[in-house]
Amino acid sequence: MYKISKRIEISAAHSLKTNYESFCNHLHGHNWIITIHCQSENLNENGMVEDFSAIKSLMKRKLDHQNLNDVLPFNPTAENIAKWICDQIPTCYKVEVQESENNIASYEK
Repeated sequence: MYKISKRIEISAAHSLKTNYESFCNHLHGHNWIITIHCQSENLNENGMVEDFSAIKSLMKRKLDHQNLNDVLPFNPTAENIAKWICDQIPTCYKVEVQESENNIASYEK
């Protein structure tokens, strides 16, 4: 099994919709660190699991310098974002989304 990991940093804002009062209900931003893990039993025609630059381009184009509430069709929690990213890349099996130094969420298939 071949495995790769791509670490990307993006800047984006969001506000959470919760059933309790929270500072996170207000629009705020993070410098998100996203680690995307992909795997494949076979390499593609270019000898890769996935092209690192294609992963970066996709994430930057969709998420960087955005209000995530405007571009994602769900409550943009770190957990939901991790699953959404994993669903965007066919070979992805795990994503870690770090929204601050001490807060990391992950999704794994």
